[in-house]
Amino acid sequence: MSALTPEEIARYQRHLTLPQFGEKAQLKLKQSRVLVIGAGGLGCPALQYLAAAGVGRLGIVDFDRVDLTNLQRQILFAEDDVGQLKAEVAAEKLRGMNSCIEVEAMPVRFGADNALEILRRYDVIVDGSDNFPTRYLVNDACVLAGKPLIYGAIYTFQGQVSVFNFQGGPTYRCLFAQPPDPEDAPSCSEIGVLGVLPGIIGTAQACEAIKVITGVGEPLSGKVLMWDALSMKQQIIRISRDPDLPPITELREIEFACPVVPDLPDGVEIGTGAFKSLLQGGSPVQVLDVRHGWERAICKIDSAHISLGDLTSRKVDPCRAGLDPRTPTVVYCRSGFRSLKARDFLADHYAFSRVFSLKGGINQWAKEFDTSLRTY
Repeated sequence: MSALTPEEIARYQRHLTLPQFGEKAQLKLKQSRVLVIGAGGLGCPALQYLAAAGVGRLGIVDFDRVDLTNLQRQILFAEDDVGQLKAEVAAEKLRGMNSCIEVEAMPVRFGADNALEILRRYDVIVDGSDNFPTRYLVNDACVLAGKPLIYGAIYTFQGQVSVFNFQGGPTYRCLFAQPPDPEDAPSCSEIGVLGVLPGIIGTAQACEAIKVITGVGEPLSGKVLMWDALSMKQQIIRISRDPDLPPITELREIEFACPVVPDLPDGVEIGTGAFKSLLQGGSPVQVLDVRHGWERAICKIDSAHISLGDLTSRKVDPCRAGLDPRTPTVVYCRSGFRSLKARDFLADHYAFSRVFSLKGGINQWAKEFDTSLRTY
């Protein structure tokens, strides 16, 4: 066991002075190898705290590039990093945080073809992914490789953390045996998240990883921590290993896609080309934006505005707001999902006779007909 250097002793002295931690635990961190899958909202804080804590080798798997929309919650990145590979940017910044550790950047897609080879080089796996196929793939790979998995997930204002596949404890499939039906899952393009939430959950994942590595404390194996940002309430639910789960013998990637708008009968949707012709035709037409107010600040088509929530909760009456149910009406949102709901609500509850949802939303309109509009 290599001893701590004088620099490391100075750097980690707050750990060394903890009676329950001390030099023994710090040496375990120094010799550990932790893989973080995903350098996004969860991965960023997990990586930062693991690097600061002195994990000897950190691996980062992420093939995505930094986008402006990431900066609201992925605080490892800055505006100058937009467009660059997340794994490489994160690795460079972590090396700057702590020169005593090694960081490996892997800007590759984590798939069934490379998962076991990547996991083989690490002791503990932290899942910072944001989609169901990757979560199930990471879980199954950890089971086959015999690696403990630090799980985290977020949804709007809520988050959860657990430790899977640890010392005979339950796995992710014991909690969720199968992925949800894509039709029942939240829309990948429409869902939001409070920016500080992944910071809290990702930090908790780092804490669990440190506990697993050092043996200090009681990891969340067999337990799921549920945390609510709006109420600041948390609870722990207990789970057990499911003996009836079929054994995992191979890696298979789950096919899972965000729901797409199905083929709809005439009179429900209108394409961007037909919408343009309608606007230029000279006949009366009403346009209604059902997005949030902040979205209109990014881009908008000249239109009336009632958010979908205000419309369906009847906080705003469209007729009193100046819309005529007898006039042809085109409803739009970001990508065409909310506008479909609004279109049906207007037809069913306010007798709008000729109301259409703009197919593809304002993003499709901007792409095809108005490139001056900023998409998001």
